[in-house]
Amino acid sequence: MPAAPKHRSESDAPVVPLQDTTGDRLSGRMLGDELRSHRERRGYTLADAARVIRASTSKISRMELGKSPVKYRDLNDLALFYGVSREDRAHLDQLHQQAGNEDLFAKFADVTPAFLRRLIRLERTARQITVYEPRVVPGLLQTEAYARALVRMIEIGRSESDIELIVALRMQRQLMLDSGLPRLAALIGERVLSQPYGTAGMMVEQMRFLHTATLTEKVNVRIVPEHVIAPPTPVFHLAFADGEHQELAYVEHADGAHYITQKVQLDRTRKLLLNVRANLYDREGSVRALERAIAHWEKRAAAERSE
Repeated sequence: MPAAPKHRSESDAPVVPLQDTTGDRLSGRMLGDELRSHRERRGYTLADAARVIRASTSKISRMELGKSPVKYRDLNDLALFYGVSREDRAHLDQLHQQAGNEDLFAKFADVTPAFLRRLIRLERTARQITVYEPRVVPGLLQTEAYARALVRMIEIGRSESDIELIVALRMQRQLMLDSGLPRLAALIGERVLSQPYGTAGMMVEQMRFLHTATLTEKVNVRIVPEHVIAPPTPVFHLAFADGEHQELAYVEHADGAHYITQKVQLDRTRKLLLNVRANLYDREGSVRALERAIAHWEKRAAAERSE
């Protein structure tokens, strides 16, 4: 599927533990050199940078020389402190990924609850993911700006650094959709298309991305008509290729999540999703719904610009 409008690495290489290879060492040195350049460009000293990540000046020096691995939280905090542009930040993220400093879960452990870490591990091994979402665009199909607006609204009291980490995790999760598996079926409530979570321009970008995804084969996006009576909470269903347990469901609540693995409950969840599927717009109807949403938000965006 085409990449969402967000600034992230386009590499298909998975993040792997640090290995003693020439490529990893070179990427680590390049990352350190980039951090040093951004620091010096802003006129900051080693001590200034050290205070930001609560470390010693010698650690900053080793990081900039490529002699000490850079933790993702430290990279995030320094990039924010240096005022790095989104384009330059995408380059830093790519170098960090190539250097293989941390796996996906270690990067975001501080801002990811245990129940979500379990889902991330599972979804990367799934054959098929079906998500029904009546309230917001599913996380696996959010643009960066849309994700940031949601996180700022929901994660009240979080620091800017934490917000950027949570958004980065969402963008990283989407990388798996660039590979062969899993396939994604997203069943999205029609009201989601008209619910504003930011500027009209941001909503136009998000609706255009969904429109593009609807036309692809890898991601099956379908819209649930507004008049359909459907469950009020989101549901994830994951199917796996083999093994004793070939499927599970996941229902997220305000303060946690519930994993469904028992056959009776799984049967009910599967029937629930089948009922939703029976009332969807087909592909052409879903495309028309998204085109209406795009036109609506484009009109709103034009009005905002004229004010």
